[in-house]
Amino acid sequence: MTEPPTPARTAVVLGGSHTGMLAARALAEFADRVVVVERDVLPEGPGPRKGLPQARHAHMLWSGGVRAVEELLPGVTRVLREAGARRAPVTTDMVVMGPRGWFRRWPESHHVILAGRDLLDATIRARVLADERIQLVDKAEVSGLEGTADAVTGVRVRVRDEGERVIEAAMVVDATGRGSGASRWLTALGLPEAERREVDSGLVYASRLYLAPEQARDGYPVVNVQPDPRDGVPARAGFLLPIEDGRWIVTLNGTPGGEPSAASEDFVRFAREELRHPVIGELLEQAEPLSDVSVTRTTLNRRYFYERMPAWPENFTVLGDALAAFNPLYGHGLAVGAQSALILRDVIRRQGWGAPGLSRRIQKAVARPAGAAWDLAIGQDVFYPGATEHGPTLRDRLLAAYVGRLMYTATGNGRIARRVTDVTSLERGAAVLLTPSVLLAAAAGPLKPALSGPPLTELERKAAGLK
Repeated sequence: MTEPPTPARTAVVLGGSHTGMLAARALAEFADRVVVVERDVLPEGPGPRKGLPQARHAHMLWSGGVRAVEELLPGVTRVLREAGARRAPVTTDMVVMGPRGWFRRWPESHHVILAGRDLLDATIRARVLADERIQLVDKAEVSGLEGTADAVTGVRVRVRDEGERVIEAAMVVDATGRGSGASRWLTALGLPEAERREVDSGLVYASRLYLAPEQARDGYPVVNVQPDPRDGVPARAGFLLPIEDGRWIVTLNGTPGGEPSAASEDFVRFAREELRHPVIGELLEQAEPLSDVSVTRTTLNRRYFYERMPAWPENFTVLGDALAAFNPLYGHGLAVGAQSALILRDVIRRQGWGAPGLSRRIQKAVARPAGAAWDLAIGQDVFYPGATEHGPTLRDRLLAAYVGRLMYTATGNGRIARRVTDVTSLERGAAVLLTPSVLLAAAAGPLKPALSGPPLTELERKAAGLK
């Protein structure tokens, strides 16, 4: 059935996760009613849900994303920190072994928010749904779009135990994530198939939650051991992120032939023996496991180039992982989703609700943060065997060679380390890495000698029980 006529300023957001909730908040500034359509039953507070298996793995929200979230939900960062989320300065509170060696812990340039995904989502969700203009319809599957190739007029949904109905809307935003049907829905309206690119390194993720040693439960640094592409395949990496309640969430990963297993008894061994340095394994030997091992193989990089389509319907926008999904190794999905939701708000502010061509302008604008994160994500992945149908392009090779030189320089040059984190934090575009002074610094290489081991302080080593 079709719902009764609704006000002209009704918006529908498909997907009630991180990006979807922020998009709903952005639209609430203009719409009389915002309907969030979600497949799962969302928990009241922090808790797992079926449709978000990646929540069991390590997440971080880079400062570019933090600023966007705070712009949409003023004060939410304080609420997160009061609930136990960590604010970790970059690179001051980071112990990172990059492809060319250990990075020094330079003075703060940017920061990340570290929290379990359940806490992050629940905090944002509570703030968004407190707005009476925003309505949640859960247990609902999206069947397709209503309208024509010229304009979307609503969405068809199947609500569990209620059957299919149409929700009419003046704006529909797809934030359904990796499983988005947007490309299929658009072709059903008569539009051409969208250009897309996939880069699949075959990476497998395994994560486990730990209780940190008592003295290391407050303010411990992030620890990250990355692969070196020069070692060939398989490539293996590991993250240890301190989150709320004195816990560490640890994610290990490997490409085909070097994958971590789901066996709890093998987790620490993999961290000690399979990574380029055993420091994460050594830390875990002193910690208490709190969960089983969660494994996922959904790490494909996929980007739809909707901004390049010759025609785009009015009243429809695709955001977040539905537009561009990244290998989680680089931690940019949350920040890109937040920045895209903010762009959605800002473009509507500038152009006006219902302005001709509004959705096309939004789609082109959100391609910018998605494209920046895409270049960062595929820079290494594209070189793994079978990652792409035709292998890396000339642009991929040139970009990887220059980024590799920059990362080497950043191990011993604080100014270049800051320029790199300008980009990885998604606060500035990649153009800052192409200025004459940065090019000269990259050619010169690091100013300080390489570190011989992880730059943990004596206090940090002692707090974690390391010798």
